[in-house]
Amino acid sequence: MPLRALYRRIRGPSAITVDFDGQIYPVRVRRHRQARRYTLRIHTAGREVVLTMPPRGSLREAHAFANSHRAWIAARLGRLPDAVPFAHGAVLPLRSVEHRIEHRRGVRGTVWLEQAAGQNLLCVAGNEAHVSRRLRDFLKREAKHDLEVASRHAAQALGVHFKRISLRDPSSRWGSCSSTGVLSYSWRLILAPTFVLEYLAAHEGAHLVEMNHSRRLWRLVDQICPHVGRAKAWLNAHGSDLHRYGLDTRV
Repeated sequence: MPLRALYRRIRGPSAITVDFDGQIYPVRVRRHRQARRYTLRIHTAGREVVLTMPPRGSLREAHAFANSHRAWIAARLGRLPDAVPFAHGAVLPLRSVEHRIEHRRGVRGTVWLEQAAGQNLLCVAGNEAHVSRRLRDFLKREAKHDLEVASRHAAQALGVHFKRISLRDPSSRWGSCSSTGVLSYSWRLILAPTFVLEYLAAHEGAHLVEMNHSRRLWRLVDQICPHVGRAKAWLNAHGSDLHRYGLDTRV
């Protein structure tokens, strides 16, 4: 029987749950044709527990495996920083500067910046149900503006051109450069210090010259970016923390 047909016949449910100390934890189950054993992984960006199982594994065995590791699941999830939803009163670091979200019901407009009583405010107008979407759209616009400026600066310094900027929300990469000259970035870089965003723009811009991670590429990055080490250290220490912003705590 072809392996592809085997997948179609025994796929089964895609999620199970485990209980530890009165808390229920959902676990997403996926089959992988190259898996030889059951494994568990925590995807920190989405706070998701993923169990990978072999093609011929059973859901009963998957549940038993997850249940035997329920204390590990609880401990790993418990060590993750608290999620910060895009909601009234929440604080997020716009360009690494703390801003409190202020919902202005009944006021015209979308999203704007204010200062009041020594606080930086991100004011969001409209219905409460639209606050999260409007704020996310605002952050993406700000990120695209800053990244386009930084990318143009890097490209000019290197004597190259890029085709366009694309924004995404990857869980493990902050930027990429395609062979067609499209530079892709995580919109969450707008939550990091400006020197981090500029470093990523320099890095991806250098890929327009060197589509690899050779010494020549790093020499190019060093030539146009004076704070490579500082930015890499910041990302190593705080990068994963950026993924907690915008997560819905009700889920």
